[in-house]
Amino acid sequence: MRRRFPWRARRGTMAVASAIVIGLGLTACTGGAGSTKTGEGGSQGRDTVTVAFRTPNWILPISAPGFTQGENAIFGAAQYRHLYEYRLDGSAKYNIDPERSMAQPPEISDGGRTMNITLKENTWSDGKPVTTRDIKFWYDLVTANKDKWASYRAGGFPDNIAAFTVKDEKTFSLTTTQVYNTAWFVGNQLNRIVPMPQHVWDKDSATAQVADLSSTPAGAQKVFAFLTEAAKDPKTYATNELWKVNSGAWKLDRYVPNGEVVLTAQPNYSGSDKPKLSKVVLRPFTSDDAEFNVLRAGEIDYGYVPASNLSQEKYLESKDYKISPWYGWSVTYLQLNYHNPKTGVLFKQPYLRQAMQMLIDQPTISKVIWSGMASPSCGPVPPKPGSDASSGCVYSFDPAKARQLLESHGWKVTPDGQTTCQNAGSGADQCGEGIAAGTPLALTVVSQTGFAATTKMFAEIKSQMSKVGIDLTIKEVPDSVAVTPACKPTDATCTWDMSFFGSQGSWYYPAFASGERLFATDAPVNLGSYSNPEADKLIEATQFSEDDGALKAYNDLLAKDLPVLWMPNPVFQISAYRTGLQGVEPQDPMNNMFFQDWSWKS
Repeated sequence: MRRRFPWRARRGTMAVASAIVIGLGLTACTGGAGSTKTGEGGSQGRDTVTVAFRTPNWILPISAPGFTQGENAIFGAAQYRHLYEYRLDGSAKYNIDPERSMAQPPEISDGGRTMNITLKENTWSDGKPVTTRDIKFWYDLVTANKDKWASYRAGGFPDNIAAFTVKDEKTFSLTTTQVYNTAWFVGNQLNRIVPMPQHVWDKDSATAQVADLSSTPAGAQKVFAFLTEAAKDPKTYATNELWKVNSGAWKLDRYVPNGEVVLTAQPNYSGSDKPKLSKVVLRPFTSDDAEFNVLRAGEIDYGYVPASNLSQEKYLESKDYKISPWYGWSVTYLQLNYHNPKTGVLFKQPYLRQAMQMLIDQPTISKVIWSGMASPSCGPVPPKPGSDASSGCVYSFDPAKARQLLESHGWKVTPDGQTTCQNAGSGADQCGEGIAAGTPLALTVVSQTGFAATTKMFAEIKSQMSKVGIDLTIKEVPDSVAVTPACKPTDATCTWDMSFFGSQGSWYYPAFASGERLFATDAPVNLGSYSNPEADKLIEATQFSEDDGALKAYNDLLAKDLPVLWMPNPVFQISAYRTGLQGVEPQDPMNNMFFQDWSWKS
């Protein structure tokens, strides 16, 4: 995330728990390759494009905790194709992109338990064919090392696979332990699979000969350890022989740690979406201001406009840029820590969550502070990208009702002062179980640095909450996810109250917008430890039931129960790119970037 941290659910990665920092932006603002003189533009010739992009630091096509940032997903996918790519326009079966995917859509048999998959004709960059052995290689590694895989959730893939059967070089099948909702399984489980070059990587050291080491769990652990060690050494990315054989449209030409990265077109790419450019230069920046200054000077071809600078849209258009909001398949929320030893009892009170939600003026914040580049979040299932969901919110902005809720539950409300619990107890007109008399409504929000709109948003929310005596302290840090981990109720060091990491959206979904990773009890990205047995049942129904109403039932419950506080959902970014650059749009709502589609007008 440009030190913008969306928990993008990239490929089902543990976005949140590992801070999914997505994309384009802030690391070292250096010149180096790709810089140009002011006025010359950033294209460096008509076969090259310069993109504002945070330096990626993970190359292995198996996600690792701490390395699930969005820029890593885009960087990885450029070089190593996924078995399936997706699109949300409703034009394809199971939302599978028929052109970009490396396999045909699965054929379902055995009463829904078996998925039969046929690979298309594709080759590795060294000319070797991509076969089912490369799929099985990936599968063996994640199965033997699932505790080190960021996408793993107990009971999910690969625990839910009863049998992986290779039929021949081009066909294999997956038989599940039980019958799943096919749309869910295809969109949220098969999205993880990435063929990997077994003929190059199946060894445990740089000098070892390639063999079938991964075919046993012990051997797969050795292979995984070797590949992981190499992936943790970014300075060697451009020189390590491991990374020179890939399946993607691009190959790595140059890599500067915390600096510029250069991708060049893969001449042996076997996909049908051939690159139209020769080179993509990924340029990092130290801040939104640094990026915007370079954009104004015309020194990059594709960047973004911070929300606070949107008033300069006309100026950028006069400099031959097109401004385009990038809508995401996402929701944004303020995480509540139900396991905080002191304040967790407050968040467990539904009336208090409702009162706080009523003090967040989402429509006005979206319009004024985010310059119209955000829309209200109302529940866990996002609306169609680009549409307004505000009419579906259960709790609208209503300070008077918020105050009434507090007073009717035993709080002495002191506007612009300190509201405290006056009537302790668990009765209907009392503060609630575990809340002692005299307890103040004083809470801290841990938020992100670097976002002017986010800072202004919390200043507005703090002001509204102070009107009913809720004292908010806003603490900005570079990485709000890293300092607000999930914790146990007995952990005395678990002192955070609320956490915000949604300056570009808190969570970006895979093709199927279910909640097993977010709001199920003990889910990997459930940082606040929300738990509701009824929610668990509805989340499970979205995974196993073919009923189209299951997702709506889950959404309706959580929209009302408020596991988190729903917040304005900003566009992923306000993209700015040269008018002569073709193929950028439509921008993918799941935040993929397919540089091979881009080209310059002749």
